[in-house]
Amino acid sequence: MEIILGKTAGFCFGVKTAVEEAKKQIKENEEICCLGEIVHNKNVIKDLESIGIKFIKNVEEAKGTVIIRAHGATKDTYKKIEQMDLKIKDLTCPKVLKIHKIAEEYSKDGFFIILIGIKEHPEAVATISFCGENSYILQEKDEIEQAVEIIKKSKISNILIVAQTTYNSKKFDDIAQILKNKLVDKNVVIQKTICNATEIRQKETIEISKQVDMMIIIGDKKSSNTSKLYDISKEYCKKGIWVENADELDLEQLDGINKVGIMAGASTPKEDIEKIIIKVKSKG
Repeated sequence: MEIILGKTAGFCFGVKTAVEEAKKQIKENEEICCLGEIVHNKNVIKDLESIGIKFIKNVEEAKGTVIIRAHGATKDTYKKIEQMDLKIKDLTCPKVLKIHKIAEEYSKDGFFIILIGIKEHPEAVATISFCGENSYILQEKDEIEQAVEIIKKSKISNILIVAQTTYNSKKFDDIAQILKNKLVDKNVVIQKTICNATEIRQKETIEISKQVDMMIIIGDKKSSNTSKLYDISKEYCKKGIWVENADELDLEQLDGINKVGIMAGASTPKEDIEKIIIKVKSKG
């Protein structure tokens, strides 16, 4: 059985930096906690818990040094941590921080901001807090009319469209263009803030999916970017599965498969990918 492994599979720069820095922090601080999962991967979380990092859901639980996870945090969260006189170690992905800066600047200039992303995803929740009152998270095409109506009611002439870093690249282009066409009387500025690593990974997934009989996508079920890879693989390959780890891989699903493609999300550690490859080869 031939295996094609994506060159971009696994940790992206932002995730790798966040995880490595978190491990470094535990050596330098007696008490350290992380607000939310630092990345969406159960094995990574277990690994960090095992060395003493506590993961909390609410700021009120925080003690000592507080890690801001790769997805970022809301403006109110930063304020609360400062009010509690706690140390902050901000491990927000630099690409996400850049969007926060863009959103804040355009908001101050009176722009209505449309964030194309997953409404309840922690990155989108954090980013929208920097967009001001005149803002809206648009997740799917069927919400476009509602977004346009809200914009028109606001009577704001300048519109900024940005994206969650891990959003589907093609879907963003389609939605942004439809919005622009419907807002011809407005000044619409489009900034495609999807991470370049995300775009490259999505493009590679398309190319691999076209060449194989089956795609295996590896990543946590909470992972937005992994979800997009799975959706893309289904478009271009007849058979595809999404697993979090090797234990979830049923080798019977590989019956009759001659060529398999493997791609992993940005928060998937190298070890998880290697275990999948070993298991697939055992079928061989």
